Amino acid sequence: MSQDDRDLRGIQEVATSLGVTQRTLRFYEDRGLIQPLRIGSTRVYTRRDTARMQLILRGKRLGFSLREIEEFLDLYDADPQHVEQMRRLAGRCRERIDELEVQRHAIDQTLVELATIEREALARIEEPVAGG
Repeated sequence: MSQDDRDLRGIQEVATSLGVTQRTLRFYEDRGLIQPLRIGSTRVYTRRDTARMQLILRGKRLGFSLREIEEFLDLYDADPQHVEQMRRLAGRCRERIDELEVQRHAIDQTLVELATIEREALARIEEPVAGG
């Protein structure tokens, strides 16, 4: 029996440790990204399943699509040296950084514009009413 098989945990324990709901775990299982074992009708998770979930959740936080996350996980499984996975991950990270830089620029412009509108609106409120 491998170390991984000795570290089996139930769905509630895994969900709590990852800060997600059981429904979230079932969602990723339905998508084929994790494959918990079954003991009767009970799902049990290996360390590998938990590690994959950590990678999935990190990928989602960083804005990667499920398809991209699945591709990274498949590459991880297929390439023991993880060279191709790291190459693709680095490329996709660069793309994501570029996307976020564009978004940050747009947000900065929006903040400047909103602050200007706010100042103008407050100035009009403070102006004395003409003819009064």
